[in-house]
Amino acid sequence: MVLAALGLLVLAGGCRSAAERFLGLAAGRSLRAEIVTGAGFRHLVLSPERPAGPTLHVYLDGDGVPWLGGYPAVDPTPRDPLVLDLIALDPAPAIYLGRPCYHGLGGEPACSPALWTSARYSEAVVESMAAAARRVLEARGAERVVWLGYSGGGALAVLLAARLPETAGVVTVAANLDVDAWADRLGSSRLVGSLNPARQPPLPSRVYQRHYIGGRDRTVPVEVAPRNAELVVVPDYDHRCCWTSLWPVVLSDLERQKQRRQD
Repeated sequence: MVLAALGLLVLAGGCRSAAERFLGLAAGRSLRAEIVTGAGFRHLVLSPERPAGPTLHVYLDGDGVPWLGGYPAVDPTPRDPLVLDLIALDPAPAIYLGRPCYHGLGGEPACSPALWTSARYSEAVVESMAAAARRVLEARGAERVVWLGYSGGGALAVLLAARLPETAGVVTVAANLDVDAWADRLGSSRLVGSLNPARQPPLPSRVYQRHYIGGRDRTVPVEVAPRNAELVVVPDYDHRCCWTSLWPVVLSDLERQKQRRQD
């Protein structure tokens, strides 16, 4: 496992203001930062100070800011700390796994704007995140992984779940699980170069799945959810509000399923 001190992120990646703010928000939630090498890219990993365990929860953030003023953003790092708040509510062993070229790493040689715009869910992105996750699992001695993804991170959660046989569960929130239908509904260009979770083979039946979506979500409307998804519609919620309030219930349901499958 290749880890780098957080200082290298600033020195090598030319940490920009959005990335600096995000790291400050993480530090304010007592999340320890390190860099993990994937497959051709490096990834920010944030960890709360908790004992290791057999199951690791891996949190995946949304797309952040791919575009700014009609042009690819210089730094697509998320501005919203929602996923940091969700991981802070989770008492289980957990990490935040960042994407390639996010969090101040966009200046690295392999990075290009396509990786946070049209190819944000590409084979290169998924392969590198899977490699980084495997390194973390091995370093921590975890036997199982549960993916928890918000928005575009939910699409990646489903794609990543198929790559690691240690996957025990997938939980998504406000996720665009059919990337093509989502783009069509919003009148946007399809994400050429991206994988579409809806076109992948189904995950094994042993994998626990719950996909939560807000009834008032206009960013990822209910209508674009695949019909075969284990869908839970929360009528009064939108894309942002109010997932932290529901999160203890989501985690409680997940824990019950984990216990049931281990019995």
